[in-house]
This record gives sequence, C-alpha cells and structure tokens, in this order.
Amino acid sequence: MAHDAPTVNAYYSPLENNINFPAGILQPPFFDRNADDAVNFGGIGAVIGHEMTHGFDDQGRKYDARGNGQDWWTPDDTREFEKRAQCLVEEYSGFTAVGDVKLNGKLTLGENTADNGGVRVAYMALLAYLAGRAEDKIAGFTPEQRFFLGYAQIWCQNTAEAQARLRAVTDPHSPGRYRVNGVVSNMPEFRRAFGCGEGQPMVRPDACRVW
Repeated sequence: MAHDAPTVNAYYSPLENNINFPAGILQPPFFDRNADDAVNFGGIGAVIGHEMTHGFDDQGRKYDARGNGQDWWTPDDTREFEKRAQCLVEEYSGFTAVGDVKLNGKLTLGENTADNGGVRVAYMALLAYLAGRAEDKIAGFTPEQRFFLGYAQIWCQNTAEAQARLRAVTDPHSPGRYRVNGVVSNMPEFRRAFGCGEGQPMVRPDACRVW
C-alpha cells in the first residue's frame, strides 16, 4: 500500500506485520526537529506507540507474526483483554460527542486501546531516555509535563456540529478532546506530573488500563 509523502497519517498493517509513517506526519505538531525531546516523545512517540499497540488489540490479535489470519491469543488472554477492554467501552460511551449524542465505546475500542497503550509506551520510552540526564524545566514545565502537553497539541481540532454527529456513529476514532482527556485521566503518570488530587477532573476513580 503506497501513500503520498504529504499524507498526515500513520498505520499498522496486520498483513505485513509492520507500522508505517508517511513523511507528511513527520512535521509539527507531530514531530519537530527543533523542539524539545520530551515534546516529540509526546507527539510522534505517542503515534508510534499507538500503531505498535494495534498489533495487540481486538483486531491485531487475529493476525500472527507472519501476517496470516490466525488468532494467537489463549482463552485466558481473550478473557483478560475483554474484561479490561470493557472498562474502556464504558468510559468512552459516557463521553458526549455533541449535543445529546454520546460516543460509541464499542466502535472506538480499538483506537482507544491504542491511544491508551501507545501513550504509556511513549512515556516509558521518555523515562528511559531521561535516565541519567538533567531534567531541566522549559517555560516552567518539567519534561514529564512537556510530554503530555506535546500529546495534547497533536489532537487540537475544530469540528462542525453536523460533522461531529456523523463521526460519532461512523468514525472508529474518538474526537480529539477525548483522545487526550480519556487517556490522561487513566494515567497515574499524568496525575503525578501535574500534581492532580483525588476528585479533580483528570483523575478517574475507576481508571482503565488494558496494556
């Protein structure tokens, strides 16, 4: 499958068992060669983690290491995934897309799983990168905080109401604000980075985690 360089997208190919990043996505806000490393870990790093995680979601499980259509999970794997994934289904089904329209947590499960897992993978990569390095603040923000700010920036968007209603019932991706708020509210790492306390908006008492 070929993509033109300007394509601002990335994808996981289960048939080829690889992840792909056209040149179009390797530019701000996803990647900026002049930006702070922590910001790039939160941007393109989270995108890379997202695509990696697709290999282990409700669809990726159906293809083996050679790209053949074969479910390689054990029954225990399946039960544990479905139990943890149900938490995400319920969480995202509670979000309002627009007006009286809620998100469909089942429709968006694969992408939500990849968002949540991908940001955690990228954050772990950042911590490994920072080990032994001075953690200087930039504009008053720590590297950990800049990571999450970088992640939030990649999903800034404006959507017309009619489009938001349509996408709520057809798009397997959640709206940008929930790709951010849904993920960070599940992460104790975000809570620690910004000193959030119990009961604050970005602290879920029933936080979900699949990976």
